[in-house]
Amino acid sequence: MSVAKPIPSALLGWAQSVVGPVHLARDVSHDRDNSLVWMLSCATGVVFAKVAPTPKAFARDTRALREVAPGMEPGTAPLLLAADPLQQALLLSPVPGRMVKSLSLTRAEQRTLHRQAGRWLRRFHGGIGELSPLDRADAAAEVARAATGGEKHLVRAGDLITPEGHRTVRRHAAALGRLGPLPAGYIHGDFQERNWLLDAGPAARVFGTVDLERARPHAAVADLVPLACGSWVGHPDLQDAFFEGYGRPLTAEEQGALRCLSVLDAASAIAWGVPNGDDLIVARGRATLARLEVQAA
Repeated sequence: MSVAKPIPSALLGWAQSVVGPVHLARDVSHDRDNSLVWMLSCATGVVFAKVAPTPKAFARDTRALREVAPGMEPGTAPLLLAADPLQQALLLSPVPGRMVKSLSLTRAEQRTLHRQAGRWLRRFHGGIGELSPLDRADAAAEVARAATGGEKHLVRAGDLITPEGHRTVRRHAAALGRLGPLPAGYIHGDFQERNWLLDAGPAARVFGTVDLERARPHAAVADLVPLACGSWVGHPDLQDAFFEGYGRPLTAEEQGALRCLSVLDAASAIAWGVPNGDDLIVARGRATLARLEVQAA
C-alpha cells in the first residue's frame, strides 16, 4: 500500500488563489511515484489539483483539456479551471461517479459500460474536428515511432523476453512499418477501466473518464491497445459492445495495426515493468506476447 503524499505548499497556495480556502486536501494519486493528484474540498465544492510528471505530459493534458474536453458531453470529462506551467500543475473540475474498478458490475452492465465507452471514444477521436495537416503528420510520426521503438524495447528487455519473443516483436514492428496510412484521431492515450467512471443517476448510468496526459494525435486504433490486451481478452462480448458504441468496425489495416501495436506494447511493458517492480504490467505483457505468438504461428 502506498503512503499518502502531502500536497506541496506551493501547489496548495496556487490552488487557493483560484478557488479560495481549501478545507481538506486528500491524496488520490495512482499507486506509482510519478502520479500526483489531490482532491481539494473548498467552499464551492470539490476540485482536483494535478502535477504532470513531465513537460510533455503537461502540454498534452493542457491541450486536450482546452480543445477537446469542452466538446464532450457535460460531466463526462474534466474541465480545466487553471494551469500553472511553472509547477506543471492543473486544476480540474470533478467528473461525477465512481471509478469503475471499485464497482461490482453484472455481465450485462459491463457490456453497457463498454458500449458507452465506445460511443465516448468515437466522439473524443473527432473532438477537435478535422485534424490539421500538422496533427496528421504527428499521427503518422507516432505510428512510425512505435514501429522503430520495437528494437529499443528488446535491447532494454534482453533475456527477459525469449528468443521467440524477440522474433515476434521484430516481425510485428516490421509489419507495422509496412502498413499504409491509418485513420487518425485525437486519442485519449490511456483508455482503460482504471480511468473510467460511472455516475449512477436515477435515469441511467453516465460514463466518464479522466487522465488525459497522454492525449495526442495518433492512429485512432492505438487507443484500443489497452482494451485488446486487457478487458477484452476472453470476453468478445465486451469487444462487440464497444464497437456497437463506436459506430464502425476496424479496417483490415487497423486490425493488423492493433496486433502489431499490442505486441510492441507487450515488449515495452516487460522491459519497463520488471526493473520497476510492476508485476501487473509485466504479467499483462507476457500474456499478450504469448497469445500473439500462438496466433502468428
